[in-house]
Amino acid sequence: MEPLALPLDYSAIERIIPHRYPFLLVDRITELEPDKRIVGIKNVSSNERYLSHAPGVAPTLPPTILTEAVAQVGAILILSKPENSGKLIVFAGIDRVRYRATVHPGDVVEIEARVKRLRTRMGQLEGFARVGGRIVVDGIMTFALAPTPTIARAKTP
Repeated sequence: MEPLALPLDYSAIERIIPHRYPFLLVDRITELEPDKRIVGIKNVSSNERYLSHAPGVAPTLPPTILTEAVAQVGAILILSKPENSGKLIVFAGIDRVRYRATVHPGDVVEIEARVKRLRTRMGQLEGFARVGGRIVVDGIMTFALAPTPTIARAKTP
């Protein structure tokens, strides 16, 4: 893996984590301190398929999508380390997640993840998402690292 130069754009993010459109939820990484913290940006557009809304109510970003965006920023922090390149990161759990405000089209969500505990194959991150400096979600996420699964090829006679 080549050295990272900030900010990381969409194509650089795709080289680190396996997510792709429409489920890659991070647009840019603006800060990265290995083994400590990371800050990313998610621009919310009215074109996003998963916006939920009822007639007469402004569309909002579902809390589950917001949680996944925080997890993806944390995954970028972990998988950007050369020794973790090519590994698979799995979401092992979330604790104390609080949704404090809604996110709407036009909002720029600043997502931060900080390392709480880091081991060789497991760890915990504390994640926050802010809009205009106001926290909209926060919580603790546990992850595990596994080798990337290989696809068995069928043998032909």
